[in-house]
Amino acid sequence: MTENTLRSVNVERTGTGHFTATNPRGGTISFGTSSDPHGDTDFTPVELLLAAIGGCTAADVDVATARHAEPTGFAVSVTGDKLNDEFGNRMTDLVVTFSVTFPKGELGDRARAILPRAVKTSHDRLCTVSRTVEIGTPITAIVADA
Repeated sequence: MTENTLRSVNVERTGTGHFTATNPRGGTISFGTSSDPHGDTDFTPVELLLAAIGGCTAADVDVATARHAEPTGFAVSVTGDKLNDEFGNRMTDLVVTFSVTFPKGELGDRARAILPRAVKTSHDRLCTVSRTVEIGTPITAIVADA
């Protein structure tokens, strides 16, 4: 790894089932493990994974289409099924759905025309998050000396 390729976050426990991730620039996001639908509103780690997939590909598609026309609506939904089977806990059947609208006119028509290609290119080559999940990258878990 080099300084140009390394990406990192630090995760610290802030309470029972509650954590804060901090990036090298000082940005933070809180998350937790609560499954109570009426209680904690923190994102769960699985929801953060879905958000990372949607956010990564949304950014790619936005760059490609917004240079032609500013969207009048831009939403991405990411869904999947969480299950526990012989492979352990995991997500399956991940689906990323784009709902994007552009203004009428030539520029909007151009953006609409490239939207499917932009989504495909993000999925097939550009989105680091979905490419990593889809290809499958080994993860090494270690315990540092305390």
